[in-house]
Amino acid sequence: MATTYLGTRHFEVELLEVDFGSHTVILNERDARELGLSPWSRVKLIKADRSIGAAIATAKTVVSPGKVLVDKSVAGELGISRGDSVGLRPIPIPNSFTALQKRLQGQRLTQEDMYLIINDVVDRSIGEAEIASFLVSQLFYELSDEELTYLVNAMVKTGSTIEFEEPAYDIHSIGGVPGNSKVALIAVPIVASTGLLIPKTSSRAITTPAGTADTMEVLARVDLTADEIKEIARRTKATLAWGGKLNLAPADDIFVNIERRLNIDPWHQMVASILSKKVAMGIDNLVIDIPVGKGAKVQEVSQADRLAGLFLNQASRLKMRLKIALTFGGQPVGRSVGPALEAREALEALIERRGSKSLVEKALHIAGLVIELSGKTPPGTGFEVAKGVFEKGLSYEKFKQIIEAQGGSPGVKPEEIPIGEHSYTIYSPTEGAVTHIDNAYITAVARAAGAPFDKEAGVYLHVKVGYRVNKGDPLLTIHSSSSARLQDAVSIASKYVPVTVEGMLIKLLP
Repeated sequence: MATTYLGTRHFEVELLEVDFGSHTVILNERDARELGLSPWSRVKLIKADRSIGAAIATAKTVVSPGKVLVDKSVAGELGISRGDSVGLRPIPIPNSFTALQKRLQGQRLTQEDMYLIINDVVDRSIGEAEIASFLVSQLFYELSDEELTYLVNAMVKTGSTIEFEEPAYDIHSIGGVPGNSKVALIAVPIVASTGLLIPKTSSRAITTPAGTADTMEVLARVDLTADEIKEIARRTKATLAWGGKLNLAPADDIFVNIERRLNIDPWHQMVASILSKKVAMGIDNLVIDIPVGKGAKVQEVSQADRLAGLFLNQASRLKMRLKIALTFGGQPVGRSVGPALEAREALEALIERRGSKSLVEKALHIAGLVIELSGKTPPGTGFEVAKGVFEKGLSYEKFKQIIEAQGGSPGVKPEEIPIGEHSYTIYSPTEGAVTHIDNAYITAVARAAGAPFDKEAGVYLHVKVGYRVNKGDPLLTIHSSSSARLQDAVSIASKYVPVTVEGMLIKLLP
């Protein structure tokens, strides 16, 4: 039976072998009534010195009175098992309620206001609706420079931090261009080969078919602990890890999950997301890549300049050295889109010491900027230093060390990486030149095929802009592990035109 102690009722834990994707527990209807709770009310679960917020669902028969049915995510965070006793109490109006109302009305937040919101996000004292409203509010009421600094600091303060014994470097792309995730798989080992420390952590994809963590996970573990990252970085000078396991700026992972479902990525939140993770990771020096072009997150250079200004302003406030590269984002990077396909292409480029120009040149430029930031080479010469490391095969040897240190097989060959068994190729309807490859449609096709959650799904481009093709030449091949998802992807690719081929004759009338 449930017992009451200091306003908290204690329940016996029953485990539900599912993950709702959000913190949810199930109570018997009778217990819920006694506590004054209705479905989707929020409660605090307490076990020893750990606690977490969750939403409740109610049932008549699924769970007995005096017991609480807990999903895998809640059980994992609280460290509870079947039969344990866990405290449960209703969450009153959250501390951040007034601050959140101010934000929704476009009023400026104080440092304390911002901390209350972020702390309640991390503590799960507010639900997904409130979190979504905070994110969407930024599309209508931009944060001021001061509010953005408050947001970065609050996101760092509410999580763990890591420190290194030497200056730490990193690279980060704002993304938005399909195929971009594999750039880091080439740039990071180049930088590490010069002796610089580059413990790269990445988020998973938000709106694209793959993030760097998704792609690296094809080759090795990315869910590393803080101790593992420090040890691997000590031995190899580099990591390519997912930041979600580290509790670094944990609010970011909660925000990302909701941004992904809403398909939004507000600029100020993006800046806070990137910089809070880097500050928490102990990064002193950072290169930011902003792809610019039709179909990218940033489509005009003037927009990119404004976004760069946000980064530079905040970096100055945070005492971080920063360089920003505006890169061409008007078509996919390289030929592959999707985790396994991109892992194949990056590995192939490292082994053969050559590859698609859009991939290799971008990786060399980004790595070169990091090298210049370190002072190891004069401004303007970093590209050539990075190119020398790449062409000598030093970056491939370093990448093998990183893969092995993260639990992967260092000798894996590109052709050994499995890709979706179900495939469909689209051929050119005419002779002519490839005049446009649409980032948005390529992304839509790859995601419909299952990427990034299906690692083997994605799109392989047989052509790039400027290529001459004959009628019947292959333009792109779609891969998926699911025949049903492949059909969805083919339907999108057939309805829209991801690759445009134009000849001399444009149209006949009538």
